[in-house]
Formats: sequence, C-alpha cells, structure tokens
Amino acid sequence: MSKQAIVPKAGAAIDLKKFDPAYTGDYDKESAKEETAKLQERFTELQEMLYAQGKQTLLIILQAMDAGGKDSTIKKVFEPINPQGVYVYGFKAPTGEELGHDYLWRVHRRTPPKGFIGVFNRSHYEDVLVVRVNDLVPKDVWEKRYHQINEFERSLAENGTRILKFYLHISKEEQKQRFEERLADPTKHWKWNSGDLEVRKQWDDYMEAFEVALTKCNTKYAPWHIVPSNHKWYRNVVITKTIVDALEDMKVAFPEPEEGLDKIVIPD
Repeated sequence: MSKQAIVPKAGAAIDLKKFDPAYTGDYDKESAKEETAKLQERFTELQEMLYAQGKQTLLIILQAMDAGGKDSTIKKVFEPINPQGVYVYGFKAPTGEELGHDYLWRVHRRTPPKGFIGVFNRSHYEDVLVVRVNDLVPKDVWEKRYHQINEFERSLAENGTRILKFYLHISKEEQKQRFEERLADPTKHWKWNSGDLEVRKQWDDYMEAFEVALTKCNTKYAPWHIVPSNHKWYRNVVITKTIVDALEDMKVAFPEPEEGLDKIVIPD
C-alpha cells in the first residue's frame, strides 16, 4: 500500500494545486489505523534506542494552515512513545525578549539535545509565512531568510540532527468544516480564535507563501514532506512511517553494556 509523504525534488517549483489534500492511496480508515498501530510499535522501540544511545537527534517540524492538524498529529503519532525522550514546543507570536534578538535565536535555543526527538508546532518558517503575508518586515529582509534558514538547518544536520519537515496539506473546504466542528463542540471552544477567520481571508496569499517556502527551503539534508491531510487517519500513517524510516536509516541502537555484567551478583 502507498503510505509515503510526497517529497518534492530539491529545487523543484511547488504548485500546491497539483497535490490532492484528500488523497489516501490504497488505504481506507480501518487499514490505515491497523498499519499505524504496527508502525507505532516499531517507533517505540527505535525511540528507546535513540534515547539510550544519546548520540543523535531527530527534529520534526510541523507547518499547516489553522486547523491543519498540527496538535492532533502530535497527540496521535507520538502518544505511545516514552515522553522522557520527546520535547514538544509550540511557536506563537514572539515575546519582547525574543524580538530583541535575531529571529532564529528563539528557535535555536529550543532545538532538542542529543538522544531526543524534538517536535516543533510551527517554527522558524513563520518568519517567511505570516511575516511575509502581513508585511511585518520589509521584503528585502524576509527575502534573505530562505537562505538563512537553509544554512541554519544545514548546521543542525552537520552536527547530528536529522530534520523532517511536514506540511500538512488540507483544503479550504476542510478547514471550514473543522472550524464548524470547533464551534459546535463546547470541549473545543478553547481552540477557537476569531482571528483565524481573518487569516482564512488570506488563504491564497498563504498558499503562495507556503509554495515559495517549500520550493526554496527543500534540501537533501532537511527535506519537506507534503502530507495529504484532509483525512487524519491517512496523515497519521504517512507521518509515522516517515519517522520510522528515518530512525531506521539513522541506525540507532542500544549502547554496548559495560563488561562483566554476567559476573555481577546482587547482594541480599
């Protein structure tokens, strides 16, 4: 069955209209859930090895439009693994202290240490997305950031961090349905932000900004994965499989035990 995220060729121009956000490959909901459960068993094993080995890092970046599924991805995909080895951070509007530094300062200080999986809910890409769409800094400032982001990610990669970037691709119609579900469910009212409606009016501008970011910042050492995400169950199996494949490729393993363990006798 097809369970691969779409990884565009480095340097290729991205047109999101060519990617179907409702795509599910050969899966239905039941088969995707069964496969996800199997993959999560292996994910749990590999994450334990990564944590025990303490030599490499896995950084996962989630970007999407509002209601795109960043929170639920974190909840569903990472639910079974050891929380001691996972670091999750959500980037919101920068604080006064953060604004007093360069825009990458707040991101670099949140990157996970060796042995950990770090998950960014939004990221440094906000500085070429919301900043660009809303003209928060001049064009000649944000235009330079694509190169700066690439070099930042290159530095992380060269120092032992595997980077996986996921764009959760939903349709505008799916976003509307998810917004309506939030309004209809009192337990989800805390998620509601009326400002999201203003952002929704800028949908086309954001699609353009995402396309440029996906094009300019898609590298071999930090590839973008476009994940059809109208169906959450398909999104979950695709992302879990991509993470498992990356950890397998990193060849994580338990460290060698100290010598003589077989001769140790625990006293009464």
